[in-house]
Order: sequence, then structure tokens, then C-alpha cells
Amino acid sequence: MVTPGLVVQGQAAPFSTALRSLVNNPWYSDVRFVVGQEQQEVFAHRCLLACRCKFFQRLLGTEPGPGVTSPVVLSTVPAEAFLAVLEFLYTNSVKLHRHSVLEVLTAAVEYGLEELREVWEVKTGLVLLLGIWLCLEFVVKVLDVELVCEALQVAVTFGLGPLQEQCMAFIETHCQEALRTRGFLELSAAALLPLLRSDKLCVDEAELVQAARSWARVGAAVLERPVAEVAAPVVRELRLALLAPTELSALEEQNRQEPFIPVEQIVEAWKCHALRRGAAARGAPCHRRRGTLPRDHHCFLDHPF
Repeated sequence: MVTPGLVVQGQAAPFSTALRSLVNNPWYSDVRFVVGQEQQEVFAHRCLLACRCKFFQRLLGTEPGPGVTSPVVLSTVPAEAFLAVLEFLYTNSVKLHRHSVLEVLTAAVEYGLEELREVWEVKTGLVLLLGIWLCLEFVVKVLDVELVCEALQVAVTFGLGPLQEQCMAFIETHCQEALRTRGFLELSAAALLPLLRSDKLCVDEAELVQAARSWARVGAAVLERPVAEVAAPVVRELRLALLAPTELSALEEQNRQEPFIPVEQIVEAWKCHALRRGAAARGAPCHRRRGTLPRDHHCFLDHPF
């Protein structure tokens, strides 16, 4: 009969501290990275990365042999985020900060660290144990007007449904402030669409139309494409029928000078006014949002607030 052995557990803290000392340490390092636009050199240990992460296993190879002598270039991930990923891989813990947590989350998803995206347990302070993508919960805790649109973009890009729901709820409540942020102007069309489809936005339609125009102008400048072309995937979600006739006339004139909204969409809004029925003009959304300011013609809309 074989006598079972005794498993002796040492203290975790000294072990973690020792491994943390190896993060970006050239001592026995056999792989180098050149990271971010700043091209920062980062040292690591091939066997540890390969056994902890399938991305690095594929990147560095699975066969034993001499270390990778040429640096591995990772230009798209900021150095701070990459070092945070390494810290987690070495020690199974990491300290996250508000200003970089979205970059860390993005790096983790890109590197295929699926188990690290799960929200498990949050410890005190900024130290999140048991998985770096506990940072999903961390992001929710630190959401504010300046961060929320960037977080929404990350959530939409990587299919992080719970984070997207939290961001949507925050923007719906703080819509006017969020529309004025740089993060809003940098949203993709895919991230802007769910916002424009929401009935819960605490903003008037006239302000939302102008914000969408500003968004399209920025996109047009970046992509070197016409404003109307950039706006095409989202502009149908604007509820022009909610605008008063004077506002619609002013919008129509502005649209002649700078095409932004399809002419037929403006015509549909005019039909609502002429027929005094929102549903009479098909394709003209007329649901009032939470922040829609009352106008005289709203009493004729088919969908009361």
C-alpha cells in the first residue's frame, strides 16, 4: 500500500514577491519585447510566458531551445498595459489604475487571456486578485463622464456585454456631459448606434443631432471622407420628427450647406408634421426620449412619453 505524501504549502506572499522581482528584469531573461509607440524594451522569461498564456506560447514557440535573441515588436500595446499583463502572468495579481485600466483590458483580450476577463472577486484598494479582468468590475467602479465613452468602445469592440450595459446606463443618465467628451467624438459607428437607438437618453433631440454632426465631422477629417458618408450608418436613428417646424427648417438649411442627413429622412419628418401623425410617415422614428423637451406638435405623435 502506497502511503500518500504530505503536501506542504509555503507562504504565498514571498513567492509572489520573488516572481514580481523578475518582471522586466534582464536577469536570466531569454526574450525581449519592444513595446508601444515609445519602443520601450521589456525583458521576460520565455518558459513562464508560454506556460501561462497561449498567445505567448504561439508567439514564442513550444519547442525547447535557445532563447529568442531578436526582440519581439508589439507596437500597438502601451508599455504600461503590457507590464501590467506581465505582472499578472508572473504573480497572478496586478495593481490597476483608472488612467490605464482600459488599455490593460484591451491588451488582455487581444492576447487571448479569456480566463482573465471573468469577474470573480475584488479585493480592497486597486489590487484585483484572481484575474486581471476583474478589471471589468474595476472599470464599472471608476466610470465617469470622461472615461465612459472609451469604455463603451472597448466593450463593443470585444463583445463585453455586461460592460456595455453598464456604460449605456451611465451615458443615458449623464448624456449631455458625455456628448461633449473627446471619447464620444472618437466612438465607432457600431458603438454610437446603440446610443442613438435608446429611449432613455436624458438629452433633447436637437442637441443630439448637433452632437452626431460633430461626431461625423471628426470622423470625416480622420478618414478623409464626406461627412454624409461617415454619418450614413447611424444618422437614421436621429428622430427628426421630434423637432419643431422652425428647428426642422433650420436643420434643412444647414443640411444644404453641409450634407449630413439624407433629404428623404427630412421629408419623412415633414410628413409627420403635415399629417399630424408620427406613424403615418413610415421610417420616421418619433419615440420621445427621456430627455426630449416638449413641443406643441408632440401631442399628435402616436407614442406618448
